[in-house]
Amino acid sequence: MTESTTKRNAVVIPGGQFGPYVPLLMYAADAAEVRGAAIRAISWPGPEQPMEVPPDDRQGWVTARVAPVLDGLETRTAPPDELTAPPPDGLPLLIGKSFGTYATALAADRGLPAVWLTPLLVHEPVVAALRRATAPALLIGGTADPTWDSRLARQLSPYVLEVTDADHGMYLPGPLAGSAAVLGRVATAVEEFLDNTLWR
Repeated sequence: MTESTTKRNAVVIPGGQFGPYVPLLMYAADAAEVRGAAIRAISWPGPEQPMEVPPDDRQGWVTARVAPVLDGLETRTAPPDELTAPPPDGLPLLIGKSFGTYATALAADRGLPAVWLTPLLVHEPVVAALRRATAPALLIGGTADPTWDSRLARQLSPYVLEVTDADHGMYLPGPLAGSAAVLGRVATAVEEFLDNTLWR
């Protein structure tokens, strides 16, 4: 991925087990990059691994690792007044998967737009931060994912892609071609969110 000369930035925040270059995150980042964003991909440093962090400490653990990346970017601090208003172009876009969605607190605190892939809607710190959010957020999940809540997702954001029978990895049962098609649907949803909501 290449640096951009524009003020657009996208920060990619991985899940707890794999890095920032899994297909779901890569396609979302690609959608931002082709629209002029510089991509900042975060990898979790050792020796402590994300899934070893006690649940009550996970939001703080993620915040401590993502905040310095955001601090190094040029941003505008004024959040939009309404969820449907496009945020200023200089605000970074957060793209997070699963464990990375503990960064919802940073998004809420700083008024940052986001794409949350399989957000942990069964974890109260994530839900509370999404309720506080002032910038648009796209929520993407599947009905076979135990951390997804269809009704709650639609309460938290007007921007939701839900895939019937998709699990936490956004895989469908059966031939892999079906799961590959889901990846395409996710990519399209991100592109439409960027074009019609954030960077229109």
